[in-house]
Amino acid sequence: MRKLLKHLTGSYMKETILAPLFKMLEAILELLVPLVVAAIIDTGIAGGDKGYVVKMCLLMALFGFVGLGFAVTAQYFAAKAAAGFAKNVNGALFRCIQKFSYAQIDENGTSTLITRMTSDLNQVQSGVNLTLRLLLRSPFVVFGAMIMAFTIDFDMALIFAGAIPVLALVVFGVMFVTIPLYNKVRQRLDKVLSKTRENLTGVRVIRAFCKEQDEIAAFEAENSALTAEQKNVGRIAALMNPLTFVIINLAIILLIHFGAIRVEAGILTQGAVVALYNYMSQILVELIKLANLIINITKSIACGRRIEKVLETEAGQTDGIEKNGFKGYKYAVEFRKASLIYPKAAEKSLTDIDFTAESGSTVGIIGGTGSGKSSVVNMIPRFYDAAEGEVFVDGLNVKDYEIEALRSKIGIVPQKAVLFKGTIRENMKWGNENATDEEIFEALEIAQAKEIVENKDGGLDHIIEQGGRNLSGGQRQRLTIARALVKKPEILILDDSASALDFATDAALRKALKTLENTTVFIVSQRTSSIQHADKIIVMDDGEIAGCGTHEELLQSCGIYREIHNSQFKKEEGDQSGEK
Repeated sequence: MRKLLKHLTGSYMKETILAPLFKMLEAILELLVPLVVAAIIDTGIAGGDKGYVVKMCLLMALFGFVGLGFAVTAQYFAAKAAAGFAKNVNGALFRCIQKFSYAQIDENGTSTLITRMTSDLNQVQSGVNLTLRLLLRSPFVVFGAMIMAFTIDFDMALIFAGAIPVLALVVFGVMFVTIPLYNKVRQRLDKVLSKTRENLTGVRVIRAFCKEQDEIAAFEAENSALTAEQKNVGRIAALMNPLTFVIINLAIILLIHFGAIRVEAGILTQGAVVALYNYMSQILVELIKLANLIINITKSIACGRRIEKVLETEAGQTDGIEKNGFKGYKYAVEFRKASLIYPKAAEKSLTDIDFTAESGSTVGIIGGTGSGKSSVVNMIPRFYDAAEGEVFVDGLNVKDYEIEALRSKIGIVPQKAVLFKGTIRENMKWGNENATDEEIFEALEIAQAKEIVENKDGGLDHIIEQGGRNLSGGQRQRLTIARALVKKPEILILDDSASALDFATDAALRKALKTLENTTVFIVSQRTSSIQHADKIIVMDDGEIAGCGTHEELLQSCGIYREIHNSQFKKEEGDQSGEK
């Protein structure tokens, strides 16, 4: 837990000290109250001194008000420290996750990482708050009450000395058993959240295939498993309160029984017995608090270890030191016998990928579903590293670049068009925060998205909802292409990013892209019409290059390309004749 605690003791050391300190001051006042009650009974009531009783009652009221002030102050510092701690850990987690490679994100799972930053962190924050307020206070009151009992009567205090170890055994025994069980509960929660996220993401597909009942059944199975784990640990944790009540009440019975005997014998006063009873009641209350605190701490420790595991994960990719490649180098991108293996995969996803892309050229990549098209272009910006072989950009191995410097050269339009909540202008400036409106409209015109903006209320100030859900699929794709163009990248990767565009818009987009100067364009597509005018076309099949050349050359030499083209060309002809 050291990696987490440094976020508390570093920035919030003052609050971490002051919160328990004020709680201890409150506890001292609480320990003095039974002595005041004893004095009221033995001196004021027994002697019939009403003035003394009033004076002692006012003193108790003063203790109460001062104690309230101490408690509120302690709560303030504890809450400030816990909230600040959560903020620091959340920031550290986010920075850590941002450094993860695609492979690490795939391996950890998105839902698991979200759980670490939300549910787990909230639990740890609650644990820190309670710990600062109660971890020192409750034991202090328990042992303080026992010591005060010894100052009143040694023999009666032995009841306290016998009860407290038994109570400690119960409390720590339950904690020892429940900590590993709470770990299992959090793992089950991960699975439930993963299933929930999967369903929310794929809700359209689920409804299209009428799989609602199947998914409900699968969710209920995961949810039932989580409930079973929670019930199991809950049964054990629930033993703590009743067991502590039984032990304390037995001690109180013994206290009253022997106290009555000693009062009758004149060894103890009635006030002393009442004070001892109050101290025992204080112990009961504090142990219940301590028991609940320990349950919360066990949960927090389990969650904290899960968060710490993420923070201890080293970035999967080492950062290079070079900022630029060789200026004027002939090839913008080179693959030299590069292979790729995804995490936990049994076989290579790409094998011996070997080709070059000249600066300023257009390269098309085509192939069947799962042939490795996207995997190839994902290796250029180092989303995934080559397991074997090398990838070069401007004559320099991508592993030698600073990752930020490498990716600043590259504009990427992914398969799934992702836009962020905000104005169109804010989305367009992701690649270049200093871009002018003229530069944005220039990029929009090339991406065939200018009319989209002009027809929207507010133009560039039109608000895009999260994920671009207030736009159609084609609009999202064109705006994401424009966003990449605003960056004015040296290498532009269009990863099947025109799939939602009609043939006319797709053709206009390709024509506009030809006007780009000094930009190497990679077009990943399922359509031969989208790449047939490329300077070089790479045909992928089962993770290997099945053909490489121009459109005309591949029609003659590559059966896979010819089959794809003929199937689409005939379909397009049929569509056109149908329109006529």
